[in-house]
Order: sequence, then C-alpha cells, then structure tokens
Amino acid sequence: MDIKGIKETQNVLKECSYDWTPLDRGYTDKILYINLGTHEISEKIVPLLMKEKFVGGRGYGLKLLWDATAPDTQWDDPENEINISSGPIGGITQYSGSGKSICVSLSPLTDIPIDSNVGGFFGPFLKFSGFDAMEIQGKAEKDVIIFIDGVNHKISISEIDIGETDSHLLAEKLTGLYADDEKDKKNIGVVSTGAAAEHSLIGMLNFSFYDPKRKLVRMKQAGRGGIGTVFRNKKIRALVVKIPGVKGNLNNVVDLSAIIERGKTFNKEMRDLDDSQAEMRTKGTAHLTNIMNDYDLLPVNNYQYGSHPEANGIHSEVWKSRFTQGIPDGCWIGCNMACSKGVDNYELKSGPYKGQKVLVDGPEYENAGGLGSNCGIFNPDYVIEANFYCDTYGICTISWGTTVAFLMECYENGILNDERTGGLKLNFGNADSAMELLHQLARGEGFGKTAGLGTRKLKKLFAENGWGDASFLNDIGMENKGLEYSEYVSKESLAQQGGFAMTNKGPQHDEAWLIFMDMVNNQIPSFEDKAEALHYFPMFRTWFGLVGLCKLPWNDVEPENNAETDEPAKVPEHVDNYVTIYKAVTGNRFDKHEMIRQSERVYNFQRIFNLRRGYGTRKWDAQPYRAAGPVTVEEYESRQDRYDNQLRDLMGVDPSGMTTLEKMRITREYREDQYEKLLDAVYLRRGWNSNGVPKISHLKELGIDFPDLVKLVMDNQD
Repeated sequence: MDIKGIKETQNVLKECSYDWTPLDRGYTDKILYINLGTHEISEKIVPLLMKEKFVGGRGYGLKLLWDATAPDTQWDDPENEINISSGPIGGITQYSGSGKSICVSLSPLTDIPIDSNVGGFFGPFLKFSGFDAMEIQGKAEKDVIIFIDGVNHKISISEIDIGETDSHLLAEKLTGLYADDEKDKKNIGVVSTGAAAEHSLIGMLNFSFYDPKRKLVRMKQAGRGGIGTVFRNKKIRALVVKIPGVKGNLNNVVDLSAIIERGKTFNKEMRDLDDSQAEMRTKGTAHLTNIMNDYDLLPVNNYQYGSHPEANGIHSEVWKSRFTQGIPDGCWIGCNMACSKGVDNYELKSGPYKGQKVLVDGPEYENAGGLGSNCGIFNPDYVIEANFYCDTYGICTISWGTTVAFLMECYENGILNDERTGGLKLNFGNADSAMELLHQLARGEGFGKTAGLGTRKLKKLFAENGWGDASFLNDIGMENKGLEYSEYVSKESLAQQGGFAMTNKGPQHDEAWLIFMDMVNNQIPSFEDKAEALHYFPMFRTWFGLVGLCKLPWNDVEPENNAETDEPAKVPEHVDNYVTIYKAVTGNRFDKHEMIRQSERVYNFQRIFNLRRGYGTRKWDAQPYRAAGPVTVEEYESRQDRYDNQLRDLMGVDPSGMTTLEKMRITREYREDQYEKLLDAVYLRRGWNSNGVPKISHLKELGIDFPDLVKLVMDNQD
C-alpha cells in the first residue's frame, strides 16, 4: 500500500494540541502520559523531589512505574506501563554517545521491572518535542499508532492500516508517511516491533535512526526483558515522533563551550587511538569475538566451553570484511565512535523475505556470540541472517541465542527429541533447524512458539513433562531472575559471576563487566576488592542510564596515558569528562562522588521495587551452576589440567586417583561456597543486610528513606 492509500485508512481516535516547553538545562520538567484504553492524553509536571532523587532515564521510568502499578500487577494488565526517558545530557550533539534513552516496564520474563538501554532518534526527539519522559498505560482495542508532532505541537492516537508487521518495513513506511520529503526523514523517529513479539515473551523494541549516507532507515534495539511483547499486548503498532530539526543547543545548557572542549578532546582520541585499541570504527563491538576466544571466554555450546577451533569463522576480521567501511556509522548525531556497523545489500536465503537484499544492522558481539558460537554455529552468513530476522521480527538476540543454545543441549541429552521439537533436529551447529525455529516463532506455530517462552519457563515445562531432571535443567539453563545471560563465560571470574547474577534486572553486561580486571589482570584478588568493584562499576554504569549516555565512549577508547593513572580501570580522565559535562548541562554542583550517589538512590530503589514484587532477596541472586563451573564430565575433562591444578592450589586436594565425578563434586562445593562469600561481601559494601535487602540506615544516608520504602524494608528484615 502506498503512502496515499495508508493515509486514507487513518482513523484518529484522539488528537490534542499542547503547549511546547523548550528545554532548560537539559529538562522540560514535563511528562507525556497516554492511556490507550481511555484515549487520555495529558501532561504531567515532574515533581521537584522526583527530579532531585531520580535524575532521568531509568530513574524516571522506575518511579513512574512504581506509582502506576500495584505489587500484584501482571505484565499483561492494562496498568502495566511502557516508560521511555532519556536524561539531562541526552540529545546533546557535542560529545559522543549522548543519544541514549531507557525503556522501563514490568517484564513478561522476570515479573520485575526491566530497564533496557537503546540508541536511535526517539529518546532525544521526545525531549526536543517538549517531554522528559513518555508514560504509556492501558490497552487499545485495535492496533494504534501514537504520533508526537513536535513541529505543530500535537499528539494523536490513530488506527492506521500500514500493511506491514515487521520492523524493517514498518520503520521505512512510517518514516516516509510522516516526513514531508526526503530531507525531512532525518527528523523522524519510530519505535516498533515485529511478528515474533506477538508470539513470545522475549519481544524487543526497535528505535529507528535515519542514515543520510545510505538514505535508509536503520534501527537500534531495546532488547532485554520482553518490552516488545508488552508493546504488542497493548496493541501498539508504532510510536512516531517528528521535530523541526536538530541544531546547536536544543538542551539549552549552561556552558556549551565546556562540552565542546571535552568533545573535541575525545574525538581526537578516537581518531588517533581507535585503530590500535578497540577498532570500534571498523568492527564495532564485534571486535571482541576473537579476543574472547583467545581468552577462553567466548560461549560455545551453551557456555560449556570458552573457545573453539572454528571460531575464526566469526573472527573480527570476518566482520570487518562484511561491514561497509568509510561511513560515519553513528546512531546519534555527533557521535564519533561510528560503532553501529552494518552489512549492506545482504541477500536473504530464507524466510518471508527470501531473495530480497536488505541492510543488516550488526552483527554486534552479542549476536556473534549468542546466535553463533553459543549454538555451535560458526557460519557468518547464518549469524547475519539470524541477526536480521531477530531484529525485524522483534525478538531479543541475546535471549534468543541463549535459549536456543539451551534447547540444543537439551536435544543432545535426550531431553528433547524429534517428536517433541516437531521434527527439528536441534543439535549444536544445526543452522538450518535453528533458522526454521526462528521463522516458526514469527509465525506463532510449532516448537518455535514454545521456544519463545524463554529459558526459565522452558526449564519448568520440561521438568513438569518428565522429560529431564530438574536439577540438571537448572544447572544448564542460563538465566537468572528469568532473564537470559549475556554472551560471556564467567566460570573463571568470580567477580563477573556476581556482575551477572547480582543485577537487579537479571544478567546483562551493561551493569558490570569485570572479567579482565578479575581473571586476566588479577586487579581485584580479595573478596573486599571484588566487592568494591561490584559496588563502584554497577553504580557508575547505572549513571549512564540516568542521564542519557552510552557506555562505549567511556572505556572502549582510552587516553594514551590511562595506564599510568592510579585507577586505570575507571578511566579517570573520561570520568572527569562526564562530571564536567553534567555540570555544564545542568549548572548543578556535582562531582564523581555525587555521580555514584545518584546511581545508588535509583539502584536501591529498584532493589526495593523487586522486593515489592516478591523478589529482591538473596535467593534471587542465585546463579545456575554452569555460570560458575563445569556441569558435565565432558566439560571438566575438556579443561582437566586447569581444574585439577585448582584442586591442588586453591582447595588443597590431591586429585590423583579420584574419579572425574568426585573431582567435580569437590570443585562445585568450593565454587558455590566462594559465590556465597562474595554475596556477603558485596551486600555489606552496598549497605544491604545478609539477605540482600537495603538497610534503613543506608536509605537515610542516600536521602530516600521514603515511608513506603521503609515499610517494605521493615517487612523484609532478617
């Protein structure tokens, strides 16, 4: 259907004008509230307390969700929300990585709040249209599009027959529909998802950005926790925002010159140092694949192994040869990292778009590791095609890759068979069956729809059906709190085990990536050192999601003298950049200590939010044993020298004459005990009690001893 035909189908359910508020020091102090059930469109004023304590981004999203829901609200209740917010720094164009926003909702996978970080145009454009956050509640009767017209200052809820269900087509059509001409496409931001989000619990959201060099609409993903599933459950087909354009100082910052100065310094570092450091401009995050393989950290066959002889098939040089080079691949205006790599004119070999040539955004490292090596597949064409279909179908590549790897191990252990999978031979390395499983999910049929339940529910289903032993399924099912693991092998890094399983939302690498500090460089040898790292780095990284920043410019390129500083892992010069930029935007008094305190307030609030939902205590920080050590005999014997030496050196046990099962039992007891000691140390450092509940004294220190929080904490004391 052409644009004229689409416009003729439009049925406007509600439209209203609003008084546009320009940004002042990074804020408008207004929230756009939309209820799809009642068609209410209204503006809320951000209370001063909310602004002071929750800052923006994840903080705003969590506070709005807390106020809107009850302890027993389910993910598919109308009361559940999707909240999108950037932050005071989000949208500046003078420093790289400032185009991020955060989506928050109650997760279909975890039953607790999920926060998902995303790039693209929508978050900053929402701010420029006059709103610090968008709060969506209720359910529509039919598919709707919400349009925020930041040019004429109108908001509408409409039923429109777009004729498409998948994101790569939806984003292109809607950008064309709302743009005045080709040049105007750069002023449109679209949020959408695809067919698979309707049939799974792992749906994600695509945020568009227009690529003026390619003259194509591209996408970044708010991938984690099933927010795309909530999106489609609410019958939202898309969100669209339009602005007059991006120029100069739309955030109306206090000291633009200070931001420009820091931006120029960082841009010079990128130009001079990136090729010898992370190679982000040529490989994006996919530069990590061979590094992880070299250090035995690349997930292979459902995290059983950390390397593979065929890993050269997904080596970073392979991705470099596939990515279009020499194009400024940024997902936000002014970002100099150019890490949003893409494969142009890729001809699809399967599925509903077979034979069509498409632009594939990625693959990134998580896709190469999850869709590829973790499933025992080292074919770059499969990874590219699966990457594309996951994106356009609207499902999280991390959750999907980890779930398929789990299913493959179940198949190889007889827990699944051809009858149970509907004929799919899901052995490791079977790319054809893995691809068909993905297409089945998008069609909402067969074993593909079952796979869309996610790892936690699949473990329960298989055990209840009597297909496999529950303890074995729990050992190999790589999820925590219901969220699938990111794609790193954490067995030899106790700190990374905590960095995954102690997260509030579930195991996601955006909170703490400590493998090299812990395992490779041995910078945090004691429990106290690990606890300090698991306090500082999660809080520091949380701050990016409060203010609208991407984490990559922090440490994926480092100043030339960084290794000579007192704390090179923190990249102190870049921390100082962020302190300077925050003060320059807001004019507020601020230092690196207040940065951590801001994050602590939101982080502890989210922990108590989990408590309100019936979670948030020590037992929910438990990890599957596969994250800590070898589950199977084959795993142990693949690294027998390493594990035997650890028995001697760490546990004081002579393995001579012992069976592998005996050695595995002792190793497991030791590693599980080490993890429990880590929990104790981290809880103490974070100001929590031994059950993982924030202490009231700590809430008072942070200034968030609100009566409702205090009551929840009091009700959950040891």
